[in-house]
Amino acid sequence: MLYLNDEFKAAWPQPFEAAIAQQGEVYRSKEGRRTLRFELQQKSYFLKLHQGIGWGEIIKNLLQLRLPILGARNEWQAIDHLKAINVGTMTAVAYGERGCNPAKQLSFIVTEDLANTISLEDYCKDWREKPPAAELRRRLIARVGEMAGKMHGSGMNHRDFYLCHFLLDETIDEADDTWPQLHIIDLHRAQIRAKVPHRWQVKDLAGIYYSALDIGLSREDVALFLECYRLPLSLEVLTEVTMKAIKLYRKDLGREPVMPV
Repeated sequence: MLYLNDEFKAAWPQPFEAAIAQQGEVYRSKEGRRTLRFELQQKSYFLKLHQGIGWGEIIKNLLQLRLPILGARNEWQAIDHLKAINVGTMTAVAYGERGCNPAKQLSFIVTEDLANTISLEDYCKDWREKPPAAELRRRLIARVGEMAGKMHGSGMNHRDFYLCHFLLDETIDEADDTWPQLHIIDLHRAQIRAKVPHRWQVKDLAGIYYSALDIGLSREDVALFLECYRLPLSLEVLTEVTMKAIKLYRKDLGREPVMPV
């Protein structure tokens, strides 16, 4: 499988070799995957290069009842899926996959750099001490809820669904009708099925809730998110999501969260 837009067709006549040789600012290099930022013809891109995780890592994941991430295909398919349901995400400009041996498979994906954006984790971090305007707050929470509901309703779950993986376009004024424009990123572990299993729906919802517990949420904020999420959730499921979010918070931060009031 190989896809290159016109710019990369010209720049990468031997795309797999070019991806391996590409230099840039390295963000991650671990477990057979390297992520870096680079420039081509004065445009900025991100490259994720997968060079095989080895049979040891595959077997370890399977023994832990986890599906191993073998390459860039997950991210490629997830980007295509989100665009098809009109949920903001990255734009892929190059993708390649070569080899049948899952332990040594070579693959890459190149996406446009989402410049002039800020993660919601950073954008909202001071909300408890410096609350934003009520209308701005409502619009942002509603948009996150809507995107989460569309994603889950279409059969896709993220698996790392936190505020840090929503990027907000800072070029759009908050007074503009199109604000907020958000992009979901870091899709290499995403899963797509006919329907999201209960376990993974709870994991995603607990993740986004956990990551928002320090921004001063109110019960009205939570209710607005659920209203815009639109998918039915029983009281039992909501309790499960809440307990899992609290457990994540205790584990990662070592203290009790301040729950919405």
